Amino acid sequence: MVNQTSIVVLALLLLLLFESTVEQRLSSSTELTALFELRSSLGIRRGDWPRKVDPCSSWNGVRCENGSVSGINISGFRRTRLGEQNPRFAVGSLANFTGLVSFNASRFLLPGSIPDWFGQRLLALQVLDLRSCNITGVLPSSIGNLSSLTSLYLSDNRLSGEIPSSFGRLLSLSVLDLSKNSLTGSIPQGIGALSGLRTLNLSSNSLTSSIPAQLGGLDSLVDLDLSNNGLSGLLPANLFRASSLLQVIVLRNNSFIGEVPEVIWSISGLNMLDISRNNFTARLSNASSNDSNAIAAVLDISGNNFYGGLTTIVRRFSSVNLSGNYFEGRVPDYVSDNAASLGTNCLQNVLSQRTLTDCASFYAERGLSFDNFGSTNSSEPSAPESRNSDRSSNRNRIILAAVLGGAGFIVLLTSLLLLVQFLRRRKKVNHRGIGIGQVPLEAGPPSPGLASNFSSLADMFTYQQLLQATADFTDANLIKHGHSGDLFKGILESGLPVVVKRIDSRSIKKEVYLLELDFFSKVAHTRVVPLLGHCFEKENEKLLVYKYMPNGDLSSSLYRKNNSEGDGLKSLDWITRLKIAIGAAEGLSYLHHECTPPLVHRDVQASSILLDDKFEVRLGSLSRVCPQEGNGHSNRITRLMRLPQSSEQDSSDCPAASCAYDVYCFGTVLLGLVTGKLDIDASSKTLMKEWLEQTLPYISIYDKELVTKILDPSLLVDEDLLEEVWAMAIVARRCLNPKPSRRPLMKYILKALENPLRVVREDDSSSARLRRASSRGSWNAAIFGSWRQSSSDITVIPATYTSKAEGGTSFKRSGTTGSQGSSARKGGGGDQSVSHRHHSKEISTEA
Repeated sequence: MVNQTSIVVLALLLLLLFESTVEQRLSSSTELTALFELRSSLGIRRGDWPRKVDPCSSWNGVRCENGSVSGINISGFRRTRLGEQNPRFAVGSLANFTGLVSFNASRFLLPGSIPDWFGQRLLALQVLDLRSCNITGVLPSSIGNLSSLTSLYLSDNRLSGEIPSSFGRLLSLSVLDLSKNSLTGSIPQGIGALSGLRTLNLSSNSLTSSIPAQLGGLDSLVDLDLSNNGLSGLLPANLFRASSLLQVIVLRNNSFIGEVPEVIWSISGLNMLDISRNNFTARLSNASSNDSNAIAAVLDISGNNFYGGLTTIVRRFSSVNLSGNYFEGRVPDYVSDNAASLGTNCLQNVLSQRTLTDCASFYAERGLSFDNFGSTNSSEPSAPESRNSDRSSNRNRIILAAVLGGAGFIVLLTSLLLLVQFLRRRKKVNHRGIGIGQVPLEAGPPSPGLASNFSSLADMFTYQQLLQATADFTDANLIKHGHSGDLFKGILESGLPVVVKRIDSRSIKKEVYLLELDFFSKVAHTRVVPLLGHCFEKENEKLLVYKYMPNGDLSSSLYRKNNSEGDGLKSLDWITRLKIAIGAAEGLSYLHHECTPPLVHRDVQASSILLDDKFEVRLGSLSRVCPQEGNGHSNRITRLMRLPQSSEQDSSDCPAASCAYDVYCFGTVLLGLVTGKLDIDASSKTLMKEWLEQTLPYISIYDKELVTKILDPSLLVDEDLLEEVWAMAIVARRCLNPKPSRRPLMKYILKALENPLRVVREDDSSSARLRRASSRGSWNAAIFGSWRQSSSDITVIPATYTSKAEGGTSFKRSGTTGSQGSSARKGGGGDQSVSHRHHSKEISTEA
């Protein structure tokens, strides 16, 4: 009896399994044909959509229900070579999928316009994601027919024209993201009827007119972003309510005027309020802010016309930017405890304020009284001007001292000039055995003596050997055109793969490769790409041979070919990304802190971070490495006396020799690992600046969830890994501080990346906090020490820094040196008895 029962149960299970398998198979021949047509028109690789297998069970990104295609996801797919030659918005076969619920083609180029039939044939569609697809043209009004649509993502394209009024019929819509396009006109009033809308992002377009009052009907709205448009007028009185669910309000860089509705300060769940760079004119709200549980992360009202005294409403926010307004009076103690930026106001006892004339004029035009920087006599100058007057009163004495000392200085100058010329020709020797000498810059081929200096450096190849290895330097073996020479892949007679740099000394200065050789002769580290040899046979053509890195560089490996799935594309997982970041930090930390004098890479970007077969980092692009300017190896007088034609002088088109410059560039790499946009460092300075201005506001030490808005869509992370991503983003933002002196040292950055959870978590023990509070030189303090100042600074893209902008003495080097050389991923914070940081107190303790 038991056996019979078991047989019946087993049969039922097999039947259910069979039915489940049947449901996963595509039963419609029309849809099967449509899939192959889509595969052909879009140029999808066979590794993703292979023939002779069932699409429902074996095709990447294809989801089926009841034998019919319900979802298609080609996000980030790579096209075939033929498809790459003619990418276009060729998705006509989608019209055959009557049951299609979701279509995701984000980051898959679809140049062309959205066809009008989208809103006529895909009536079951719930999710349409076409972010970063290079779409052009206008939005078809027929999309308003998609009554089941819940999420519409069309950001980061080239859409133009107006937002169709028919969008007001999308009553099921929860997410509407049309940001980063070229949309014009006004915001349709009908959008206010979308009562279920939770995210409305129309930022970075060219929208004009005022915000329609109908948007006050968006009762479910959580995230509102209308920044970087041409919107104007008053904010509607009904736009905000105390009972609102809003957590993020971003209205920056528009032309709004008048007062901010008082009710906005009473929204209990508000997490970010950014209304900077508008024309708001009002006193700061004096609403009660005693609810300590309602602490919000960011308040940015900079670049407006707010006036009057600072109020207790500031207490509600953890990071505050009040700069560029006309606030007056003394700064309360609680404001300095809340990471406030106060520059360019009319405040007392604060540096970098407006002039008395500017402040008095502003208040007089509005019929208001000005406190005159606390002075009782209106004719007296302001405190900042008083200091200027005091300095002016000493001017005569300074001039007199300068004249008397001038004669003696000229005599000293002449003597030191001869001494400096002698010292600069001497080779600088590292006390640890690592020396970076200056190579002569005379024109012509290297002298026999100089060539002999490098004869023992790696192997000497013949020109014929390298010509054969690279197949006569054919284009098929060309890896890329580097700034110091062309890079070719080659295979030596022994079968060893190599990279050969071909340097044309007629177009590239001879000292470039000589300095690189000198670097390799003095420096050896596991994080530096190995130099295998060289060839100097030809007078005008020099060849350097490096070890071949199977995984190329970081820029080409973030989304790489997955060998296990044919031609498929796979994004690097978070563990590998963190490993790469730590490896690169180890190499740079070695150059900055283990070499004397400190060495500056000057070309830190994704393409110079090379990866071996195990994704271990080797730093490449070493032709610009040089000693840091202004280091202790040469005193101030020596730097002052540097001759214009000296070999240490950087050319105008080269980055400055400053470790802080490396740190900034490394920050862009870290941010690229988080966002997936590693190619941004190769774009123009204007695009880089815009990208940072849009990205950095979402990195806060007070709110982990903000970082998810900029997270690489292809990156899958759980809660614990999200904390590591958050930590890397925080470190990246600190590296990107526009003030070099506020960027952390590379050894501290390395420590932070090795212990990411300690960046965002705090030990509970009071003794541990006390140790950190007293150890101001710790790596944790270095990462967070100037967060208050850096959180509100406007990010500036560093061009070719000069030594004045980024001297080597910008940082105070204190504390213990972090350990380098460990590429393994550390525990990230020790045990699990941790709690989230009480930022308002703990961070200030370390500042």
